Amino acid sequence: MTGPAAGVNTADVAGTTIRYRELGDPGAAPVVLLHGGSSSAATWDRLTVALVSAGRRTIAADLRGHGGSSRTPAYPLDGFRDDILGLLDALDLGRVALVGHSLGAHTASLIAQRQPERVTHLVLEEPPVPAREPSGDHGLSTARFLLPALALLTLRRGFDPRAVTSPVRQLRAADPAWWHRLASIASPTLLISGGPRSHTPARRLAEVARTIPRARLVTIPVGHRVHSHDPSGFQAAVVPFLTG
Repeated sequence: MTGPAAGVNTADVAGTTIRYRELGDPGAAPVVLLHGGSSSAATWDRLTVALVSAGRRTIAADLRGHGGSSRTPAYPLDGFRDDILGLLDALDLGRVALVGHSLGAHTASLIAQRQPERVTHLVLEEPPVPAREPSGDHGLSTARFLLPALALLTLRRGFDPRAVTSPVRQLRAADPAWWHRLASIASPTLLISGGPRSHTPARRLAEVARTIPRARLVTIPVGHRVHSHDPSGFQAAVVPFLTG
């Protein structure tokens, strides 16, 4: 990471330790960054520098089962959500912008559905999209979704494998309530697609963008990890959106 080093801290959230990296003026508008499965808060280092340079405060959290956060007996999708809401409460953060990738994007969507008044801006990079109905297309290929995580697992032990496999199983189930709650998201929302090189179908993200009241879709055709494979393009889309 170039520039000043982020402070690394932990918070106890209902008995779960959540580690987070914080950088920027404590009085500046906060942006909370949520990584994808098998990753960690460090994936946001380049974006953090850009946001702090633009006058924002950043809080990048390790999701449960990842990085320095607790390994837990179970990994329900709403558990990821509640951990981050608890972290916001512990840090006395009222309204925040949320940026999430993959599993982190789904978590951010759940937060924006649960507490829409708390979210000023929402960025969903390559969120997994569950089917509307039990017989519907969830658009998730387990093999394509898990192969990058399993490759990383052979290189390092930075996450609990169950923290990846369990969410994938849950996301493969239909979730009509999630689709229904998209209409409750009140913040301006930016969806980012990785295009045809990604395992997340762009048509499903377009459907999500049409369902969220104030959403638009941007395609950066570099695959699932847009912020890593094209950091300049990602920042060019996200930083102006978050800073106005």
